[in-house]
Amino acid sequence: MKPAPQILSRRSALKTVTVSGATILASGVLPHIAASNAALPPVLKGKINHSVCRWCYPSIPLPDLCQAAKEIGISGIDLVGPDEWPVLQQYGLHAALPHGAGRGITEGFNDTRLHDELVASYEAMIPKVAAAGYNQLICFSGNRNGLDDEQGIKNCVAGLKRVMDTAEKYGVTLVMELLNSKVDHPDYQCDHTAWGVAVCDEIGSNHFKLLYDIYHMQIMEGNIIDTIQKYNAYIAHFHTAGVPGRNEIDSTQELNYPAIMRAIQETGFKGYVAQEFIPKRPNALASLKQALQICDGA
Repeated sequence: MKPAPQILSRRSALKTVTVSGATILASGVLPHIAASNAALPPVLKGKINHSVCRWCYPSIPLPDLCQAAKEIGISGIDLVGPDEWPVLQQYGLHAALPHGAGRGITEGFNDTRLHDELVASYEAMIPKVAAAGYNQLICFSGNRNGLDDEQGIKNCVAGLKRVMDTAEKYGVTLVMELLNSKVDHPDYQCDHTAWGVAVCDEIGSNHFKLLYDIYHMQIMEGNIIDTIQKYNAYIAHFHTAGVPGRNEIDSTQELNYPAIMRAIQETGFKGYVAQEFIPKRPNALASLKQALQICDGA
C-alpha cells in the first residue's frame, strides 16, 4: 500500500528531508505543535528507549517534532542527516539511526558496480557520525535486479567488509534494514531475517547488524516474537508500524505490540525502538503518544 498522496514516501523522504537546522530554528514556527501537545504529558515507565522516524511527519517542522517528542518521552529521532543533527542537539535528542551515506534503498551493497562509490560515501560519513556523538548508520542491500540470494549475500559482504575497519575504528555500527518486497519495496533483496543474518555471519563484525522492522517482517514472514528471540544478537534497532496499512499500532491492526515489546525486553536489548507508522488520525501526536504507551514494556 502506498502512503496517502499528501505523505512523503519513505524513499523520497530519505532524499528530501534534509532541511537546514539553522534555517528552521530561526523560523520560530512552533505554536500549533506546542498547543496541540500541551495535553500530552509523559506517562512512560522508562523501560524502552523510544525514537521516532522523522519522515513520517513531513508536515511538521523538525523543531516542532523535536519539542513534541521531548515532551512525550522520546529521546531519539531516526533517519536524519547531518544538516538536521544541530536541531536535535538543540533539543537534547539523539540521532538514534542517522542516514546520509549511499544512494538509498534501491541501490545498495549487492551491486558490485557501486562498491567504490558506496565505500567512499560511508568512509566519509562514519567519522562525521562519530564526531556528532552517534554510533549507528543505516545501510541497504539494494534491489535484486536479477541477483539470486546467494550472490547478493556475497556481493554485500564484499562491499561492506571494505568499510568495517573504519566502522570499528570510530565505533559506528552499520545497520542494514530488513524491508518487505511484497508491498512497499518491490525487488528489495534484504527481505527476510535469515538473509540478513547470513550477511552478518559472513562479515563477522559486531559493527554490522540489522534493523529489524516489525511491520516489514510481519508482511514477509510473520513469527515475530520467535524470530526476535532466536536472532536478537544480530539486531541493533527496531522499527514499528501497524499491519495492515502501516498506520497506528493499536487494536485496529493485527500485531500484539505489548507482547512483542516484552519479548524484546527479555532479550536484554538496550537499543532504540522507533515508531515508523504513518498517522492517519487528525491528531498525529496523540497517535504517537499512544504508540509509546503501547510499546513502553512491562
